[in-house]
Amino acid sequence: MKYSAAKKFILQKLEKELSPELTYHGFHHTIDVLEVAAELCGHLNISPRETTLVKTAALFHDSGFTVSNVNHEETGCQIARENLPEYNYSEEDIEKICGMIMATKIPQTPKTQLEEILADADLDYLGRDDFKTIGDTLFDELKTFNIIKTEEDWNRLQIRFLEGHGFFTSYNLKHRQPIKLAHLAELKEIVNAYS
Repeated sequence: MKYSAAKKFILQKLEKELSPELTYHGFHHTIDVLEVAAELCGHLNISPRETTLVKTAALFHDSGFTVSNVNHEETGCQIARENLPEYNYSEEDIEKICGMIMATKIPQTPKTQLEEILADADLDYLGRDDFKTIGDTLFDELKTFNIIKTEEDWNRLQIRFLEGHGFFTSYNLKHRQPIKLAHLAELKEIVNAYS
């Protein structure tokens, strides 16, 4: 697998083709997911070869946004299938990568350990101290695309989302879940003040 060349290709594509209106699903998000996915592979003793597959899936997981924000996971798989053979990824490798990309679709339903790693990396910020800062970028993006209108709508949506979300890896259950629950408690206090 020519990982470095595949990475260069997809990062250039994302930088050039992602809409500036994607304040959350931008280039920076892909880099964050890539870094977290690599860290999780280290914590969970994933083999170097499988780590490369996870990192590749992280790089391609939101590439579908270069085409449309509807069904972007399926489109991302299509982009991976069209381009990764050029970088010596086998059909089996690409199917694993597509499985990981599809595991990031909400609601997340990963079926393998590698899929769990990418699913957790994609939403890692839910259990981090930069939760509010990153959340604000998603709020702006959803407002831009007329998915939500007010901060109250956003906070209620976040509560529903956090209540329905679960981490999968042992690492995130231990290190991210407690922080996520603290964020949820804070949001509930804010929403209770609305009524």
